[in-house]
Amino acid sequence: MEPELKEIFTQVKNLLLAHQEMGLEPPRISRRALKFLDRGPVGRKEAAPRPDRIESLEALRDHVGDCTRCKLARTRTHLVFGEGSERARLVFVGEGPGREEDLVGKPFVGEAGRLLSRIIENGMGLTREEVYICNVVKCRPPGNRDPEREEIEACLPFLKAQLRIIRPEAICVLGRVAGQGLLGEDFRVGPARGEWHSFEGIPLMPTYHPAYLLRNASAKRQVWEDVKKIMALLGLEVKKNG
Repeated sequence: MEPELKEIFTQVKNLLLAHQEMGLEPPRISRRALKFLDRGPVGRKEAAPRPDRIESLEALRDHVGDCTRCKLARTRTHLVFGEGSERARLVFVGEGPGREEDLVGKPFVGEAGRLLSRIIENGMGLTREEVYICNVVKCRPPGNRDPEREEIEACLPFLKAQLRIIRPEAICVLGRVAGQGLLGEDFRVGPARGEWHSFEGIPLMPTYHPAYLLRNASAKRQVWEDVKKIMALLGLEVKKNG
């Protein structure tokens, strides 16, 4: 017990003993005080569950709450947790929300997101609802800058928890920042893409971020080759006109 609390309880005890010696009834306790005492021992709070102990995406989202764990909270409009199926066979991991994602609170809804949707729907024959889409950081970095190391470290436990809960058959990381978040600081997209890697036993395929494809259309063929490898792993039919 804290010294201050111990002193308070000692004083209350002495006051009650004094009342008893004088033949007086114990002092009445107000309803407000009783309600406060019902909350349990002062200064003790039930420990929050660790992200790696949480068993559902809904519970994990509740745990994240109105997050203020890093400075990105000061400038965001909405926290962008992730979207899709908790039983997804495939998870896409991007860098972080952009301007449009920040405004609506959903991942990959801007121009790059629409390109990703075409890859998922027209190329893979899936729907966005069948996969899961999230980012390394859950809040938009100002000016769409790269997230800083401390920001990534604050968010990474939640990304890892999302992947642990879903336990997909494959992960597709989109771009350098996502790759570095899951595979380490030395990751570079160019040398790594097209080859299978592993994250906690889950096959992981790196490829270019859709935003990169908007600036470099010639890389679309390389991304399609990466996507076909993911489809082969999942047993999905590759369309000849994909």
